[in-house]
Amino acid sequence: MQKEKNRSKRLQKKLYLGEFAVMGFEFTCKVNLEAELEFDAFFHGLGQLIEDKNLLVDGGGNKDNFEGYVTSGERYSSATEEDRKAVEGWLSSQPSISEIQVAELSDVYYGYSV
Repeated sequence: MQKEKNRSKRLQKKLYLGEFAVMGFEFTCKVNLEAELEFDAFFHGLGQLIEDKNLLVDGGGNKDNFEGYVTSGERYSSATEEDRKAVEGWLSSQPSISEIQVAELSDVYYGYSV
């Protein structure tokens, strides 16, 4: 974790450091979807999971690959190990998704892992 240097709590909060660090995780996968309806169903399902867990995802890809970074939907909150496992489990349950990689939690602003 980033060294804290004698910073006030107010400054730590402003800089998202220490107890105010925000964690998220990255995922990548291969996509084997043919029809537009399959893409719609995949993104609807992923979107529903993200919404149900009050998360946000930023991602993109092409017809063969998809990747994203997941964070909490609340300010000063972090994605959790439970969230990470839920996304990994959901992706694994999709028959047209393969080569799934879900990274460990990392600092959203500074990039280091927990």
